[in-house]
Amino acid sequence: MKSDTIAAIATAVSDSGIGIIRISGENAIEVADRVYRSKNNNKRLLNVKSHTIHYGFIYDGDVMVDEVMVAVMKEPNTYTRENTVEIDCHGGILVMRKILDAVLKNGCRLAEPGEFTRRAFLNGRIDLSRAEAVMDVIHSKNEFALRSSMRQLKGSVSDKVHSLRKEILHEIAFIESALDDPEHISLEGYAEKLGEKAARIYGDIKKLVDSADNGKMLKDGINTVIVGKPNAGKSSLLNILVGEEKAIVTSYAGTTRDVLEESIKLHGIGLNMIDTAGIRDTDDVVEKIGVEKARKYAGDADLILYVVDASCQLDENDDQIMRLIAGKKVIVLLNKTDLEQVVSEADIVKKMTDVSFDGGVVRVIKTSTKENTGMDVFEDTIKEMFFHGEIAVNDEIYITNQRHKEALAEAGESMRMVLNSLADHMPEDFYSIDLMSAYAALGKIIGEEVDDDLVNEIFAKFCMGK
Repeated sequence: MKSDTIAAIATAVSDSGIGIIRISGENAIEVADRVYRSKNNNKRLLNVKSHTIHYGFIYDGDVMVDEVMVAVMKEPNTYTRENTVEIDCHGGILVMRKILDAVLKNGCRLAEPGEFTRRAFLNGRIDLSRAEAVMDVIHSKNEFALRSSMRQLKGSVSDKVHSLRKEILHEIAFIESALDDPEHISLEGYAEKLGEKAARIYGDIKKLVDSADNGKMLKDGINTVIVGKPNAGKSSLLNILVGEEKAIVTSYAGTTRDVLEESIKLHGIGLNMIDTAGIRDTDDVVEKIGVEKARKYAGDADLILYVVDASCQLDENDDQIMRLIAGKKVIVLLNKTDLEQVVSEADIVKKMTDVSFDGGVVRVIKTSTKENTGMDVFEDTIKEMFFHGEIAVNDEIYITNQRHKEALAEAGESMRMVLNSLADHMPEDFYSIDLMSAYAALGKIIGEEVDDDLVNEIFAKFCMGK
């Protein structure tokens, strides 16, 4: 590990009210002391107490750069567990860079991306899962992603992984001890006890893996695709949800030729909205390309909003759409209910049955994009479909990191092999091997079973001053 002193701008490099230059390392306080002068030039940062703030000025040689507040924090009670100084200056780009230049001239180097958090990890202040949560907090796109990331930063995933590893390690140690000293440690009846514990651990791991889909949606938003026949009201729906005229709306069928993408929030839920061309058989070359795009996006969606014109009869184009979205989570918006209805909710259900709409989850809601009705029911339905009616993280752990999901899946497979070995009455050393594999896989999440290349890859994605 590099032990030299590093520095970087810790706030956004843009004009703002306040900017922060962070310095960390053995000589951080000495470096800051060389560029700092108190108001009466009678205070040395070398002599101040830890976790104190001091008013003064930053100088580059004999030239005053800015009026500042300087926070001095001594190891080990700092973010990196190293001596740390943060210079709070005015937030102009030029002044921040001039202060950073002065600091670099006086005994430290520019930090690499994520190096402050990397040092916190390497110095044992946080494990790898908490380090990754730092970036998740920074990049949170909605309230629930933020709350989930904050829980992970506080250790929700880390604590669970440590708990599972502790239980697994206990069983490994018992088996190894019994095999080494069979005269004093008996394995009689142990298989039954291990089976109960292994099944519970496997269930806990599977629950975490299963949470990853919802976790991804919490973090990135629900990929939502609007489909339907031309002129059903898809673009009008998008405009209502976005709150402005993003899509062109006319009375002519086929107005939307390409996809339109917008991100919205409904009571804190992120929806990545995609409005597609109306799906129908057409000879128009441009419209046909739009229809094919609509089919592709529908196949990758987390949620389908199928807009149906309730004032027009269902036809073979509806058959195509229903087959296309089979197996998906679908909300059917029975639109234009302000007009005389010729299609009912029962008609939709029957039609889906007739075209063998298999699997998935379907809700039917009456709406009128013209009169803006049914939207409250629509929002409540999304909550019910994705978050069981409650959008709250509470004490439930959501896996939002793909690397964590893969490690958990690997651990789960090892625990499944333990259960298989128990069912097949295999020798005890078989249990120990697979338990050790599960223990190692879980260790990847918290950074105890990862190589330097992976650590470098993870922290390379961080911003410079974090």
